[in-house]
Amino acid sequence: MAEDLVNTGYFGDVAIKGYDPVAYFTESKALEGSPQFSYRWLGANWQFASAENRELFIREPTRYAPQYGGYCADGVSFGTVTTNIDPKAWRIIEGKLFLSYDPGAAEGFEKNPNKLVDSKKHWSEVENTLISEKLGTTWQAAR
Repeated sequence: MAEDLVNTGYFGDVAIKGYDPVAYFTESKALEGSPQFSYRWLGANWQFASAENRELFIREPTRYAPQYGGYCADGVSFGTVTTNIDPKAWRIIEGKLFLSYDPGAAEGFEKNPNKLVDSKKHWSEVENTLISEKLGTTWQAAR
């Protein structure tokens, strides 16, 4: 079940709103991916700006995938789930990609080291909330 906790927003099954997770590392910017260069991983479609980026991701997805399933890192630091993220609100900290709901949250997450500590501390409870919500949705759909 935890493998299905990739943030695909409110509709569809495309991770991080179709942005290329590898480009944050290789281009140092947010680049939109293309359905032409997609890869299914952890129950979501991931899109890439190029075949090369897709191949890098396939070889090491955990290196490039955003932390916390692509949910807002700032929200996780408070123990809450924030589904809506802005792919242009990102930071790489300690070699890991963190997404946020807006640029101010991304900046605050980077400037306050306690937020990183708190997000690591709260992730398991946020993960449990997401699992409970997913189970509830699955149960509701099965009725």
